[in-house]
Amino acid sequence: MLPVQPDRFLADLHALRGFGAAGTGKGVVRPAYSDADIAARKWLAGRMQEAGLEPRFDAAGNLFGLAEGRSLLIGSHSDSQPEGGWLDGALGVVAGLELARAAREAGAQPVSVVSFQDEEGRWGVTTGSAIWRGTLPLDEADRLTDDAGMTLAEARAAMADLAGDRVDPARFSGFVEMHIEQGPWLDQAGEAAGVVTGIVGIRDMRITLTGQQNHAGTTPMHLRRDAFQGLAAFNALLAERFAGVVSETTVWTIGHVALSPGASSIVPGRAVFSMQWRDGSLARLDEMERIVRDTAAEVAEARGLGLEFGPMLGLDPVQMDAGMQAALAAAAEEVCPGRWRHMPSGALHDASNVSHLMPVAMLFAPSIGGISHDFAEDTAEDDLATGLRVLANAVPRMMAQDGAA
Repeated sequence: MLPVQPDRFLADLHALRGFGAAGTGKGVVRPAYSDADIAARKWLAGRMQEAGLEPRFDAAGNLFGLAEGRSLLIGSHSDSQPEGGWLDGALGVVAGLELARAAREAGAQPVSVVSFQDEEGRWGVTTGSAIWRGTLPLDEADRLTDDAGMTLAEARAAMADLAGDRVDPARFSGFVEMHIEQGPWLDQAGEAAGVVTGIVGIRDMRITLTGQQNHAGTTPMHLRRDAFQGLAAFNALLAERFAGVVSETTVWTIGHVALSPGASSIVPGRAVFSMQWRDGSLARLDEMERIVRDTAAEVAEARGLGLEFGPMLGLDPVQMDAGMQAALAAAAEEVCPGRWRHMPSGALHDASNVSHLMPVAMLFAPSIGGISHDFAEDTAEDDLATGLRVLANAVPRMMAQDGAA
């Protein structure tokens, strides 16, 4: 086991929480490319350098702490949701930093660290790791806009002086991401760790319905081309159409709606909304896309509305590397015997993108009450330290597998 120091690890986690602290519990407000996010990345770069790593930003804002020679890459992301928790992403980055320090202090095979940019999707889906993977060209990503209309290119300008070349994935033997579960299962069972078997796929798009803006007091109901009523009809129909297709683990969400002009006395002439769905089956994701498009077209035609689909964003389901899973499972059984499980991830992670570049594995720590993407997100510090020790036990096993290969 690598000689990690849980107190040092927890101190860094709390220090990182200070960047964008919400003033409500342990919550943080650190969206990608915000002032707080950039300050946090600069602080992390300094901590990486102190640990004997070479900090390097790429053009997308991904921050790597590079060890010399071939190394195992450990990390996650340090940006947050608009109202986020202190552990989502940050846990994996700081765990990677502590493992890198411990490996260097022990004279073991080296560990590198990464904090990917915009995992939370201010400009899409796992934006930074998608750019690093190569499936999202930077010039294409630069044209993406956030909900306020800012392009990624405009946001990236704030870090232009730090941007460097792409880090070659070939220098890494594999990627490990430690993360809070963001669900209730480990917490409800009183278990300390989850060895992830696979990550669901996701599809995400914006849909626009365009009707006729008009006076809310004088326009008869039967003559209205109300964009919001189109959205309401679409939402109701979608649940019916999905009923024979989805499984009990399939989820879908309309999470952002913008009505124009947004006044109480005006019939909405335009509705722009997000449509996202997740499932572990690629075939089911594709069938759901067909239903989404067909249902929106049917509603638009019936109500005399214009219809526009934005770009389709997303990732396919991926499986974790079997050998790395086995290393985590053996380590979990040694560190917390009988208090861990194999489990899938219903949330999306950067490991989905990185899996196309190298073998990947994930380890979950429990989330109190299953709460995440909220200021109330939290995990007992004993459980955080247990997860760190599982990683410290598993990493030498993974390195040995790479050497055997």
